[in-house]
Amino acid sequence: MLVTRRNQDFMPALFNELMNWNDTTYSTPRMNIVENKDNYRLEFCIPGLTKEDVKMSIDAEGNLVVEMTKESKEDNKKDERYLRHEFSVEHFRQTVMLPEDIHKENIKAKVENGILEVIIPKVTTEEKRQAIQTIEIG
Repeated sequence: MLVTRRNQDFMPALFNELMNWNDTTYSTPRMNIVENKDNYRLEFCIPGLTKEDVKMSIDAEGNLVVEMTKESKEDNKKDERYLRHEFSVEHFRQTVMLPEDIHKENIKAKVENGILEVIIPKVTTEEKRQAIQTIEIG
């Protein structure tokens, strides 16, 4: 089973939003987790984001870290000014604790139609048996 931990820095974001000190928004995309006999599949709903906006890594504890940042485009033309500007920087970070029965080196991801899909392959029963090591006593 995959366990997720949302790192949204809730209080600082709430404080900054109330005081209107910065234009960073901490969003939380919806996520699906699907399991079958061969793999786990994570699906993040990220409309408007591209693969360049997403960074993924495995941290020191072996967790999958998914980070997304999208900055709004401000075309400041000399003859115009914003009367209302609601686009802002969006930031998201989520940590997914990975189970032991996976191939961390074979994780694949793609972004298509506003969905980030992450495929995490499982270790097969045969691979588990091969991983068992016998220690010879000399």
